[in-house]
Amino acid sequence: MRIAVFSDTFVPQVNGVALTLKRWTDYLSMQGANCKLFVPTEPEPVYEDLVCRLASIPFWAYPEHRFVIPNLLRIRNELAEFKPDIVHIATPFNVGLAGMYAAQKLHIPIVASYHTHFDQYLESYWFPFAHSWYWSYMKWFHRNCRAIFAPSNETIHLLQSKGLNEAQLWSRGVDCDRFTPLKRSDRVRELYGIKERYLLLFVGRLAPEKDLDVLLQLMHGLPDRIRGQVHWLVVGEGPMMDQGRKEAPQNVTFTGYRSGEELAELYASSDLFVFPSATETFGNVVLEAAASGLPAIVADRGGVTEIVQHGKTGLHAEAGNVESFLAALTDWFDEPDKWQLFRTEAREYAQSRTWDHAMESIYTRCQQIVEMEQNPEKAGSGRIQGEGEPA
Repeated sequence: MRIAVFSDTFVPQVNGVALTLKRWTDYLSMQGANCKLFVPTEPEPVYEDLVCRLASIPFWAYPEHRFVIPNLLRIRNELAEFKPDIVHIATPFNVGLAGMYAAQKLHIPIVASYHTHFDQYLESYWFPFAHSWYWSYMKWFHRNCRAIFAPSNETIHLLQSKGLNEAQLWSRGVDCDRFTPLKRSDRVRELYGIKERYLLLFVGRLAPEKDLDVLLQLMHGLPDRIRGQVHWLVVGEGPMMDQGRKEAPQNVTFTGYRSGEELAELYASSDLFVFPSATETFGNVVLEAAASGLPAIVADRGGVTEIVQHGKTGLHAEAGNVESFLAALTDWFDEPDKWQLFRTEAREYAQSRTWDHAMESIYTRCQQIVEMEQNPEKAGSGRIQGEGEPA
């Protein structure tokens, strides 16, 4: 099988979409499939095998992301030369539009993957007027896709409610050898000069769509009996970094971006994961925390609710409600035995979420679509139900 992937983000960029697509292309390589990437140029690209780098400039709202200026003729010629059996589009914007156009001209079947609730991002970045046309555009964009892969059942239900009926589950996995409770270490406390008894952790982009305002209010709202015993570690970078440092109380350390073994050690050495974002289609960092044996308090909205099982591996708090998050955090402080069980359950849950299983489902579906395209007589049997779809 030959697959062309169009995306507006890929390594070395650091975000859930880029890292998931890298896992996907690695899996394709392991299966012996040929994959060609159509992704933006990077100042220092580190992955160049079968990559078509598209001219791009930094995007003003997300400077670390690139805004592509597609050359349609070049893209079509590159695609025609590669001769893919199927085209996978991972973005509904410039790169995706160019890929969609070229694939249709060359009569190549198309699948898409949905990664981000851009409509909710628009509200965070003061573009609420764009919300009204967003879903009309999304329905138009995906009209010719044989499948739309989404990372959680919550996201699938949303897409189907908007008329995107080809939505199917493409979940995510976690490396439980990298993220493990065994990496708990006193070195973290020594490195950041932490004296308090408990360590609370947030990992993610420091941006409005992650509900950082809720996190900051929660830090200030803790009662004295809790505040004096906890220290917060905020791991990540983004446009709210400076604001966060100015507004956060004294018991907060902003580490900047961390990855690899250092990040794994931060997870394992913490006592609680707090993640107020209500815009997640999945929430990779929450699953990494679970793999590290870390119970979590998360918003009761989005894909994170499928990772954190309320009352079993952590608690859900009402999205955007500081008082609700405060009540959940107080429960963690007052009920240590219960939350110790949450730690065990979180680790066990994460061990059931492997990357190979996650990738196998989308790979199998792509194979089915290619076989149907190559053998039209089989198409009459109808679309095969995808994993996680209602019967």
